[in-house]
Amino acid sequence: MGKNLTGKTAFIVAVLVVFTAGIVGIPHGGLKQSITDRIHLGLDLKGGTHLVLEVHVAEAVASSTDRDVARLEADLQKAGVTGASVGKTDAAHPLAIVVSGIPATKLSDARGVLQGNDYANYDVATLADGSSTLTLKQAAIHDIETRTLDTSIETIRERIDKLGVSEPTIQKYGLGENQILVELPGIDNPAEVEEVIQSTAKLAIHAVVGGPYQSDQDALTANAGAIPPDAVLMHGSGSAGAPDQVWLLKRASEVEGTDFRDAQPSTDQNGRPNITFTLTTEAGDRFYKYTEAHQASGTTPGSMAIVLDNKVREVAGIQSAIRDRGEITGGFTKEQAQDLSLMLRTGALPASISYLETRTVGPSLGAASIRQGVVAAIAGMLAVMAFMLIYYRGAGINADLALMLNLLILLGFMGYTGSVLTLPGIAGVILTIGMGVDSNVLIFERIREELRAGKTAAAAVQQGFAHAWVTIIDTHVTTIVSAAILFLFGTGPVRGFAVTLTFGLLANLFTAVFVSRVIFDAILQKKERGAALSI
Repeated sequence: MGKNLTGKTAFIVAVLVVFTAGIVGIPHGGLKQSITDRIHLGLDLKGGTHLVLEVHVAEAVASSTDRDVARLEADLQKAGVTGASVGKTDAAHPLAIVVSGIPATKLSDARGVLQGNDYANYDVATLADGSSTLTLKQAAIHDIETRTLDTSIETIRERIDKLGVSEPTIQKYGLGENQILVELPGIDNPAEVEEVIQSTAKLAIHAVVGGPYQSDQDALTANAGAIPPDAVLMHGSGSAGAPDQVWLLKRASEVEGTDFRDAQPSTDQNGRPNITFTLTTEAGDRFYKYTEAHQASGTTPGSMAIVLDNKVREVAGIQSAIRDRGEITGGFTKEQAQDLSLMLRTGALPASISYLETRTVGPSLGAASIRQGVVAAIAGMLAVMAFMLIYYRGAGINADLALMLNLLILLGFMGYTGSVLTLPGIAGVILTIGMGVDSNVLIFERIREELRAGKTAAAAVQQGFAHAWVTIIDTHVTTIVSAAILFLFGTGPVRGFAVTLTFGLLANLFTAVFVSRVIFDAILQKKERGAALSI
């Protein structure tokens, strides 16, 4: 018994040392600094910026069908189906692709292309005149929207990480569809971070069909009063310092933001800031074919427009074929070139973003919240410890020791896992104190019942722990399940509450059952057989 007790005591001491290290780490700059470096404070305690963003997922769906139009044209050409017209001509069904003008002798070849695996995301309907309509399936639309939202979250996270913001919260916002919650605790320059997040950085290179025109009406007049279905009007300067003009661009981009593999700020031959970029291999091959066919020395020379945030930033003639490396100029300042290259380098957003809510939490509010929360936690803990000492006498010391170890393990958990402590998290700590004492009360009352039944102190302790164990497991499991639901469906501070509550409950299972039992065994080992137990 003595040897076994020594081993258990050594294990408890080891746990104490390990989780103390989790709280303070390697001491530096004083104890307070060491603790604050390990226990991270959330937005409501440290101060920072709270944003709710909306992702315009419909843009990504429309962009996907635009790209499929261009791909379908190329696939029909490869299959020998010439003369067919491919476009999105039905205004009532903007996600439908219409293929018309298929020669009668090529209907079978065209059907083979349309019904192939490459277009399995579309429902294909063939009309009496031989034309076909491809309508994007709802499952495919949902998949694109979900992927767009997930990609936007990861892209924003990469940008924030590269800006050095510590412990940000970036996740789906459960209160609205296609929304993202962004919380940035303790940022030094909120305006810069907000600008990086809010900017769509949706960069694309489009073929120029016509322009520039002075207005939308001039563009319509020049195109017989109607814009071709495979084209779109966009405003922009076209070059640095030029006035706003209107350009007619091919709707489907030649390359877009997701095709960029790397981008770096640089300077042009005149020392002005610009951006050099590198495309992915597949995009580079595609861009090479386009620029080779439309370079100045070719049979169909053309221009390309660099579009950023749905505005034409630069229009350039294609002087030579470009494969995977190029540069973007457009009258950028040094800071703009750095920000834009960061956006492209960390992955362009698949759709534009608008912000629905912006709140700033000042650090003075955080300091007051910390002070009041800590005061509440200390006051609650002292009150509970005093009650246990008065009501359970000597056994109350046992409960108080287990309670302090419980808090130490909880804070050590948070230090090791990098969890963020929020104001609701402090509430979770206080609730953990109550849950910890509740477990001790269950055990102590069972021991009292066994003693009243005439059993010896050792037998009463053994039976008390054995009978209370099942009840303790039931209460803890149900509470942990509730905390898990809060974590899965909650946001920011609610998750902080769920995390601290779960860690505290797990720690309580160890302290209330194992540590408390070891203390009782140590007390009983020193008592004479038949001596009374202070409880």
